[in-house]
Amino acid sequence: MSSSTDMHFSGRVAIVTGAGSGIGRATAVALAKSGARVLGVGRRKEALEDTARAHSDIAILPLDICEEDAAATVVATAVERWGRLDLLVNNAGATAVMPLAETDRSVITRLFDLNVTAPSMLAHAALPHLRNSSGSIVNVSSTYGHRPLAGAAHYAATKSALEQLTRSWALELAPEGVRVNAIAPGPTETDVLSAAGLPETAVDELRAQERERIPTNRLGDPKDVADWILRVADPQAPHITGQVLTIDGGLELT
Repeated sequence: MSSSTDMHFSGRVAIVTGAGSGIGRATAVALAKSGARVLGVGRRKEALEDTARAHSDIAILPLDICEEDAAATVVATAVERWGRLDLLVNNAGATAVMPLAETDRSVITRLFDLNVTAPSMLAHAALPHLRNSSGSIVNVSSTYGHRPLAGAAHYAATKSALEQLTRSWALELAPEGVRVNAIAPGPTETDVLSAAGLPETAVDELRAQERERIPTNRLGDPKDVADWILRVADPQAPHITGQVLTIDGGLELT
């Protein structure tokens, strides 16, 4: 198995969305340490700059991937800078606590735009270059992409959609040498809940509840997830495609 200390990605180019923090930052840094040249994409310039300071082979592109033509801009930036593209990591995403009784059309639209439509458009824009490099796509789903989540059904639905896209694209693109896999983290130490607008007291309470339900009795670490993203994307693992690997400390077993 690969790790961030191996140079399996030497000479290769990767795009990582949501690279300003959490899993995205950890993945960008791990890829760079493994020899890749990485374009980190996200909306927050200062956060991306913090990521870039972790390694000289990380370049950044502050941009909202939900904007019109954003996908083409992202892919063109990487290819124009380095001349190729080998890996797309669709990590950017958002969650929302929204019980059915409080359903808001604008929230549903925002969730699907960021969690489903934007990754689809990025994959579409990247595909010609991934064909040329026999490259790979890794989508970041969630353990709630394949188990219910009361009070946040629409978030879970977006991740379920992303997992089905993963399997369908893998089947479609296998004859062309392009692999597609997904990593499905459980609750992880990131700022996703705060970004969803929850007050810190509510975040702390929810995290404590999640920790009690996880058999390993801890939340995930972004580095844990990043390591498995590299493993399924590893060029030395050419027979892995169409898989959704859950990393949640056994939560899905409960």
